[in-house]
Amino acid sequence: MNYAYIDIDLSTEELSEIFRPYSFEERLEKLYDYFDIEDILVTSSFGTKSVFLLHLLSKVNPDQKIHFIDTTYHFPETITYKNQLIKQLGLNVVDVFPQINENALTREENWWIAHPKMCCTINKIGPLEPIVAKHKVWIAGLMSFQTAFRSHLDIFTQQGDIIKFHPFIDIDEGEFLYHLSYHNLPKHPLEALGFGSIGCTHCTEKGEGRSGRWASTGKTECGLHPNYFLRNKT
Repeated sequence: MNYAYIDIDLSTEELSEIFRPYSFEERLEKLYDYFDIEDILVTSSFGTKSVFLLHLLSKVNPDQKIHFIDTTYHFPETITYKNQLIKQLGLNVVDVFPQINENALTREENWWIAHPKMCCTINKIGPLEPIVAKHKVWIAGLMSFQTAFRSHLDIFTQQGDIIKFHPFIDIDEGEFLYHLSYHNLPKHPLEALGFGSIGCTHCTEKGEGRSGRWASTGKTECGLHPNYFLRNKT
């Protein structure tokens, strides 16, 4: 599938205003008018909300690479769900792994207890940094109703050297749930057991929404979205 894209220089504010009138699926389609597929980064945790973006991308551009950060701490059910969606949706998934020795150290010393931020840095942020550097825009399936941080995001935001694209940021929860039901999209197997959001085994508990992530720590994000890529250009 070939896409011709518009080679123009627009601010994130201008891009947001251009994309605002469109539906979430139209926004994804339109992104390929502005950016080449090789410049677009997609990551997925294959969690409870991931199938929404993955389903739409499989329709809009099935050639798009989906990067999965395998921290080595995922639930077995997450890996099973990932393989199910790859087969069902025909996804082009690329596995990304942390550095072996550093990952082993986090395991030996249980860093998710004493150093949860550093554990995320080693197993999630670090492995993705060189990949982020090769792209211009990063599609993120964040929705404003999920957390206070996400409620303040716009359709496009600048994060250091990369633009973050949030095509679903202004969708309401009812519309999101309707889409899943209408298309009969498979749910993560742990969702039926009370897990509203799913990450690594040691830092995920049962709970509504994202309340089960890093419970009682004050931490709500792994760092991929709010902080770690806020580098200034030199």
